Amino acid sequence: MAHGPATLADGWGKYISRWVFTTNHKDIGTLYLWFSFAMFIMGGAFAMIIRAELFQPGMQLIKPEFFNQMTTMHGLVMVFGAIMPAFVGLANWLIPMMIGAPDMALPRMNNLSFWILPFAFAILTSTLFMEGGGPNFGWTFYAPLSTTYAPDTVNYFIFGVHIMGASSIMGSINIIATVMNMRAPGMTYMKMPLFVWTWVITAFLLVAVMPVLAGAVTMMLMDINFGTSFFDAAILTSVPASLTLPVAVTRYCSSIFSGSSVTLRYILLSCPPSVWFRRLFRPSAASRCLATRQWFTPLPRLPSCRL
Repeated sequence: MAHGPATLADGWGKYISRWVFTTNHKDIGTLYLWFSFAMFIMGGAFAMIIRAELFQPGMQLIKPEFFNQMTTMHGLVMVFGAIMPAFVGLANWLIPMMIGAPDMALPRMNNLSFWILPFAFAILTSTLFMEGGGPNFGWTFYAPLSTTYAPDTVNYFIFGVHIMGASSIMGSINIIATVMNMRAPGMTYMKMPLFVWTWVITAFLLVAVMPVLAGAVTMMLMDINFGTSFFDAAILTSVPASLTLPVAVTRYCSSIFSGSSVTLRYILLSCPPSVWFRRLFRPSAASRCLATRQWFTPLPRLPSCRL
């Protein structure tokens, strides 16, 4: 007799094991979405503290240092903890069904890429309870606020960012491998739904950009603990001319993550809704049906549109 996934009726041990060791793309997608919701609540709590402090001029509820920590943590939690895992959760749920795949190409790595996220954010939020407080230099990590004037807990922040980047890279590789190798017969690239296309492009962007972010925070770590000068503006006037260009290029590349790549990603993610709305407001009912079906097809058991 076949058995479905463990439920609470099977006991807490089996139920917890089901979620901890699952390799099912729907279960992992659900975990991502619930984690994103929890981080959204946490980031919203940080935002409420910020808004309470700014509610009335002159009113002092929290110390200025803690206010800076809240703005930094709010940005980090919302971007890395709420927005990105939410999109990854939707990708885990929808992409295999949209391309006719039974699961993701690398299901165990899919499980690992999720479960390292809670540890990363546990490390990040634990800095708020340490001596010196959490990161207070903004989620864009601008030097010298993130190096010379950073609190001692910045090392935990850097370690957490490395773990988040590893999770994003593993998830992106998984999506690329799934789309390229596990499409159903007849599902060519030009027949893939736009949602899948936008995620393939996003995955390539993440694979290209996350190592740059890791390199930038590693250079922060070296400047703080080992006396290097990657983010020291004065170094550009004292290094040989042969080294000036590599240093300048490295610094420019470290700004890519918070600049053009994120902008391009959100533009690409907004393409499917823009196409859908453009066709939705055409006068023809057939075009409205076509727009809706092109966005969701080939999701199973969707009611057909009869004209």
